[in-house]
Amino acid sequence: MEASGAEERRFPSPDRPVAGIVSDRWSDEDSRDNAGEADEVVRLLGVEPGMVIADIGAGSGYYTVRLSRRVGPEGKIYANDIIPDYLARLTKRIASEGLSNVETILGDPGNTRVPAASTDIALMVHMYHEIEDPFGLLWHLHESLKPGGRVAIIDADRPTARHGTPPALLKCELAAAGFTQVAFHPLQGNYLAVFQPGARPEPDAIKPCRAE
Repeated sequence: MEASGAEERRFPSPDRPVAGIVSDRWSDEDSRDNAGEADEVVRLLGVEPGMVIADIGAGSGYYTVRLSRRVGPEGKIYANDIIPDYLARLTKRIASEGLSNVETILGDPGNTRVPAASTDIALMVHMYHEIEDPFGLLWHLHESLKPGGRVAIIDADRPTARHGTPPALLKCELAAAGFTQVAFHPLQGNYLAVFQPGARPEPDAIKPCRAE
């Protein structure tokens, strides 16, 4: 982990609106299951038993519970959120569904607090546009990923003020934080973009991207 001095570094604010957090769920789970959303994401990302996945902004746990079953007892899910009430409800759900391979983590807007070198995939679903400090969060995610780890982001192609992120803006912001886009998939009216880490920039070298 980085020394405490790194935690005090200031990261630039994004040069576009940050959407407010309005709910711990994006849509009802039956509709998402009927559309095959999670199955398609699992296929596209190559999720396998034994993998470690961080569900960033886990909310009500739609992906947490489905990924938990997919990675199995040899795998692990880190379910992260910044809202204690969301995590409290998710903790109860995890217990009621008997999921022994899930650990909840309370983060903050600029740091998920997911353990260092622990994670194969950091997944963000319909929440990137709500991150108050995206450059800080992405900068710290470099630490959380295993060698060969990836960041996967699902979002809608619309302005951040309307609870989406234009793909070109997402690619630019991830590049500014030291990530390269390696895959892009249309996804039932949304998209899945996948990134791998490269050289991590110094915080004061990060330049925000302007939304068009």
